Amino acid sequence: MTPPPSVPLPTVTRPTKSPPTEAALPWPTYGADNARGRAVAATGLRPPFRRLWTFHGRHLLEFPPVVGYGSVFEEAFDGRLYSIDPASGRIRWRFSSHGCGWSSPALADHLLFATFIGNQECKATLQGGELLALSPQTGRVRWRRTIGPSESSPLVEDGTLYVADQNGYVYALDARTGRLRWRYATGAPIKASPSFAYGRIYIGNYAGEMLALGARTGRLVWRSFGYGNFYSTASINAGRVYVGSLDGRVYAFSARSGAVLWSFGTGGYVYASPAVWHGLVLVGSYDHTFYALDGGTGSLRWTYRARAAISGAASVVDGIVYFSSFDHRTYGLLGASGRLRAEWPDGEYSAAVAGNGRLYLVGLGRIYALAPLRPGR
Repeated sequence: MTPPPSVPLPTVTRPTKSPPTEAALPWPTYGADNARGRAVAATGLRPPFRRLWTFHGRHLLEFPPVVGYGSVFEEAFDGRLYSIDPASGRIRWRFSSHGCGWSSPALADHLLFATFIGNQECKATLQGGELLALSPQTGRVRWRRTIGPSESSPLVEDGTLYVADQNGYVYALDARTGRLRWRYATGAPIKASPSFAYGRIYIGNYAGEMLALGARTGRLVWRSFGYGNFYSTASINAGRVYVGSLDGRVYAFSARSGAVLWSFGTGGYVYASPAVWHGLVLVGSYDHTFYALDGGTGSLRWTYRARAAISGAASVVDGIVYFSSFDHRTYGLLGASGRLRAEWPDGEYSAAVAGNGRLYLVGLGRIYALAPLRPGR
């Protein structure tokens, strides 16, 4: 672990919710904001719901959509990228990448960014990986760049686009032009997405390393190692880096130094990325259990037992935490207590996002647009 820089970070004892990346965009990126906190206020957007429409995708929707610029944008397993009308659920445009879509797109600077991966599972003709910038209005490609195979969801901060690939590289590019600003080699495959906070990029790799890089320079700030592989994307909050590991543990690292502040053992792999809400770290495990942990201490606050393994990230909307499991169900729990509030007979990976007074529930191959049955309650 390299020594921390002299620039101080905020000293906070309890987690608080991170501000959204771009106020005009309801859910512009994987995890809702660049710290990947996965929680939004959206007051009044809670069950019971009525269904407004259903989008029928042709293939698996493993990762959630993003919402902004007047559309819902979803990347499907077969490599198609859709712009969906939030009023009707109709397709406005579709883009075929000739790769697989194993990530969420991102919205920023009036552009839509997406990564695709060449893989035989979707009969892709794409070799390696590709990063694209498209017009959100038309789907027209503005620029494209070849990278390694990537299932990393892009992130845009202050005009710079960050992404990673399975060749172990983290990239920083000019979001407007695609010009490379820097590239950092971690030395091991990366399947997680980058997270941003405190002027740094945080990401884990498949050598069991968690890294912090200077966002402007790409220089290594710290590296913490000796853990299980990190598929999970980190959530950054109040000076802490929360992440799940394939060794079955949830870790809290110091964002400043990389020191492990606490870890909590579950009974299975933790592929899922945590959500952070009101001092709780909310995450599911392959042991069929969804956990609420104290963000400051790592102590267990409550659990909910699902019927199957939990692989995808949770999200919190108006105090309700949503997650899906491999029994093809989606659950909505009260974040404060873990009490079941709602349940739906569809879902497997990522559960839900929110925007413009709607909850977009993600099923295996469908998106459901839901609105409160009794608005304002």
